[in-house]
Amino acid sequence: MSPLLIVVAIAVVLESGWPILYRAERTGLHRVPFRILKFRSMRIAPAGSHSHHSGDDDPRITRVGGFIRKFKFDELPQLLNVIIGKMSLVGPRPETTEYTKLYSEEEMVIFSVRPGITDEASIVFADLGSILSGGDPDHLYFEKVWGPKMELRMKYVREQSFLGDIKLIFRTLAAPFSGGAKDE
Repeated sequence: MSPLLIVVAIAVVLESGWPILYRAERTGLHRVPFRILKFRSMRIAPAGSHSHHSGDDDPRITRVGGFIRKFKFDELPQLLNVIIGKMSLVGPRPETTEYTKLYSEEEMVIFSVRPGITDEASIVFADLGSILSGGDPDHLYFEKVWGPKMELRMKYVREQSFLGDIKLIFRTLAAPFSGGAKDE
């Protein structure tokens, strides 16, 4: 993966300068916060402007950012999160600490497994940027994505298996090329 990581890093620097990586706090295994790593795909926002999500129509997304988001290359630095033990290749995608405060008692089971780079929700919502376009992305996230995503996360915890994880990895690799995801 090193050549791809280098090419993406150079493309990010050439288009929008430093920093190359975006670091954001997420909640992991046993509710322990950690910093998730991604290639930066947006211009740096002015202080005070804050949204947890962005649609494909967000003007802060750079040209390179749009490309690396489409093919999920922005997620590659999370391999470092896997190496240091904060994440797994497969597991429920980690949420911001602000959002995990909204989890119900039943949803807390999600913290019993290490968060992952991919899960079923990553495939179902592979085209999340288009789902969140055309309005307030945070509002659209809660309206269209939150409930189904939480169900998929809890289903993963209940049904996880090695074979299931292998299948999810291959399905994830195919998702950017499959023509979009199901809208729910």
